[in-house]
Amino acid sequence: MARRTEELAARGLMIFSSALIVAVLLMIIYSILKKGIPSLTLEMITQTPKGGFYFGKEGGILNAIIGSLYLSVGATLMALSIGLPVAIFMNTWLLNRKRLVNAIRFTLDLLWGVPSIIYGAIGFTVMILMGFRTSLLAGIIVVGLFILPIMIRAIDEAMKTSPPGLTEASLSLGLTRSELGFKVLARQCFPGIVTAILLSFGRGIGDAASVLFTTGFTDHIPTSLSQPTATLPLAIFFQLASPIPEVKNRAYAAAVILTLLILLISLLARFFTNKYRKQSIKF
Repeated sequence: MARRTEELAARGLMIFSSALIVAVLLMIIYSILKKGIPSLTLEMITQTPKGGFYFGKEGGILNAIIGSLYLSVGATLMALSIGLPVAIFMNTWLLNRKRLVNAIRFTLDLLWGVPSIIYGAIGFTVMILMGFRTSLLAGIIVVGLFILPIMIRAIDEAMKTSPPGLTEASLSLGLTRSELGFKVLARQCFPGIVTAILLSFGRGIGDAASVLFTTGFTDHIPTSLSQPTATLPLAIFFQLASPIPEVKNRAYAAAVILTLLILLISLLARFFTNKYRKQSIKF
């Protein structure tokens, strides 16, 4: 009887917690859509800010949309070029060194939990010491380092699920560990790698704190890595700080665009995750 009561209480608590999270999420989405959709126009998406845009006049946020894509794609490519070899190294060369691998994973989990503004502050300090100015390149580097632990751990978790017999069979056939990692594991875990890329991209495009000090802000679309760039989170932040109601409504419109981008990325990540699981089960 006591066990049955305990089970019902735990189940009720889980249902309540899930319903509360869903309700809060729906409230946030509803408030964004309610205030943002009426101000969302084709002009906002296709034009850069004109004179007086932040005082309620004409123009759009095309510069922030393009800047966010530039920044996120560059940071994701940087994180992938570093994270994929590290994850492969952990799952091939360090197969028999469990303590070291667990220590690396623990360190990556700690780095994953570090607030993004810490990365931005450290990057800003390094920029001052080296005499660099705010730029798209600085933002790519800082955001790339910020999402790197996410990239490594996501790919690592995908590779951990690969069948042990696959590794043993590959090595017994004479494959080197590099060939095992890049030609066997990477192909076997390709949907998981795509999921890691999408998760990292979504985290990068939605972050504001790490780029607040490093990318700067401009009304123009950058044409080189040395130029500052605008991003959607910063555009939302600056417009919400305005006392003009029309400008604040445009901030919610920008939030609608950012929310739709992140939602699309999340759906794609879930699609590839499910596809990966089905392939693993078939294997």
